[in-house]
Amino acid sequence: MRHRDDAVLTEILPAEERVIEAVVSRYQRVAPAVTRFARSLAEDDGLRIRLGSHAAAGPDEVVMDPGVFQAAYARRAPVTPDEVALASALHEVVHMVATDLDEPRSLPREWFPDDDEPLPDDPVPLLDALDRAGGPAAEAMFFTLEDARQEVQNLRVYPGARSVLEDLYLAAIPRAIEQARPLGQFALACFLATGGYRTVGDLQRRTEPHVAAALDDAETLLGDASEADGPWATAGIALQLLAVARLHGLLREASPDETRHMTQSRQEVDQEDITTGVDAVRMISPILADAESHDRTRQAAQQAESTRGRPDDAQTGGDPATEQILRVSEAPTVYLPDGQSGKLVVDAFPHRFGDFGLRGREAIEDAARQWAVGRRHITGELFPLFVANQRRGLRSGYDAGDLSPYAALFLGAGLYQRMYERRSLPTRRAYAVSLLVDGSASMLQPRPLTGGRRSPWALAAATLGAWTLASLCDDLQVEFELAIFNRAFAARADDTERSYVDRLNTTRGALRRTQGGAADRLTRTVNHYVIKSFDQRWQAAEDALSGLFWTAARPAEAAVDARRAAADAPPVSMFEKAANVDEINVMHAVERLARRNAQVRMLVVLADGMTRGSVQALSGAVEGAEVGGTTVLGIGIGDDTVQAAYSRSQIVEQPDELTKAMVDGVRSALRKSIALTGGDTWWAQQSQVYDDPTPRRAHA
Repeated sequence: MRHRDDAVLTEILPAEERVIEAVVSRYQRVAPAVTRFARSLAEDDGLRIRLGSHAAAGPDEVVMDPGVFQAAYARRAPVTPDEVALASALHEVVHMVATDLDEPRSLPREWFPDDDEPLPDDPVPLLDALDRAGGPAAEAMFFTLEDARQEVQNLRVYPGARSVLEDLYLAAIPRAIEQARPLGQFALACFLATGGYRTVGDLQRRTEPHVAAALDDAETLLGDASEADGPWATAGIALQLLAVARLHGLLREASPDETRHMTQSRQEVDQEDITTGVDAVRMISPILADAESHDRTRQAAQQAESTRGRPDDAQTGGDPATEQILRVSEAPTVYLPDGQSGKLVVDAFPHRFGDFGLRGREAIEDAARQWAVGRRHITGELFPLFVANQRRGLRSGYDAGDLSPYAALFLGAGLYQRMYERRSLPTRRAYAVSLLVDGSASMLQPRPLTGGRRSPWALAAATLGAWTLASLCDDLQVEFELAIFNRAFAARADDTERSYVDRLNTTRGALRRTQGGAADRLTRTVNHYVIKSFDQRWQAAEDALSGLFWTAARPAEAAVDARRAAADAPPVSMFEKAANVDEINVMHAVERLARRNAQVRMLVVLADGMTRGSVQALSGAVEGAEVGGTTVLGIGIGDDTVQAAYSRSQIVEQPDELTKAMVDGVRSALRKSIALTGGDTWWAQQSQVYDDPTPRRAHA
């Protein structure tokens, strides 16, 4: 009887904590230990372990289905969730790494005692040999013993994990024995005895009399199974155990007039009895569930190997709901200064937008003339200052002719040949600029222009400002990155319009079937797309950014092009109308900036509306960034949220105001930092405006 103080898994873990998201999260905490164990077991330091919608076991990679772990949480046992996370992961990786049934051999003569016909000499796979020797029942008994053999031999070094498995198994034994047929009881007892979870004597007291008698004859064989040196040896013992079961009347006997179809049906019933009895207790691993599941797992690995180097092709045919849940679960968690946190799906911006690059460059030149954005003038103004700053990098007191204090000593010892000593004291300051742009569909909506017209200029103006800033920073050799954020179904870097829409529809339908009310939250994620990273060359990002500009400046034309050639066009449907969570994206950008070796760090955030989180949380994130040394500017497009959330803010109403606000702000920052006035006064486009606490609107 369970002690009153023992914790039962299903009692301490509420239903919402047993969903697959929580299971994946717990696995991630033990993943490093599981990976080290798998590499040690496989004797391969390069072995990769990851989660996927279907299990696969290949020579270089093991993919584990999180549904296997999820099933463990449905059991009633005196174990904790963390114990189950580690034990079930180790259990699964043991079977995925240790199972190798591909070695072909000649049919063993002892497997066919009643067959006088000569056996073929050609080597055959193990499962084919088993099917010929004993049919489906032999396969089922083999997988039962092989499962237990791998556990007892490979988990000996982890007695804690074995004890958790034992608790999980023992909690299920009474009900399993009660419901199993005699052959199922016998197979279950073979599994438990081979794995060392229960002695034969204990199992005999729990099973029916004729099953107990069969176990008495099988005890020696079960000991041999625990120490078998491979799957072929295990298969031979499985056939011998079936002979014991037949001797004690546990197997169905063939009738004299039995047809081939009747024989197949009888063997399948025996197979069902074995698997039903054992599966009620063991943790089912896909690679050892049955022959069909084993083949499917191996084929999945071969498919992945054949498509390696082409992202996502190896996962074709996987469950879209599980793939999306894994993507969300494995996304980084961003923590805010107030203790709140959230998942952020981070990926590269879809490179297919580069297909619109040529048209985008032409449109950028037209818009720059129309909105009077003078990048070359700005660069020319700043470049002499940067050159002067760079020349100060070798300034040294000794360079000016000061006599080294060690000169007399060196000269007296005859070791010094020069009168003066040179030192290099680097004084050049390092800069890092990050631009974060709102990429929601509202940025593509028509907005008023001077003269009463309306045009979708917000994202286009932001993209032009980003283009100008990128060119400016590239000319001055200032580190620069650009990212766009939204809340929608997350696109992938290699998505086309067709692949994006197809994934969206299949994933949304699958999540609604399996996750109910959580489907919308899992489908519409907080996304952060990096268009140009700090370490990436600006020239490598030009096409994608100019393509984004053309999409933003001509959204209707871009949508038509995407519909006409969906298989090749960029995923323009990724700009879904949904409120963003600005504070999580701001903190992620600040974290990246903080990792740069830069004395001057600047973040410019452009958004057109209220954050879906809270203005208070956004304000706290901005304040935390400022305290950490990053200067943050918020630019609002016709929305005054930035005034409440950003200590440095500006509101713009026209496209020329937006691009000038972005460019002039960074220009002023660089000027002030070079003048050694620090980052606190960098936003000084018109210092008298920002010294006045009264919010004002920008002027063209």
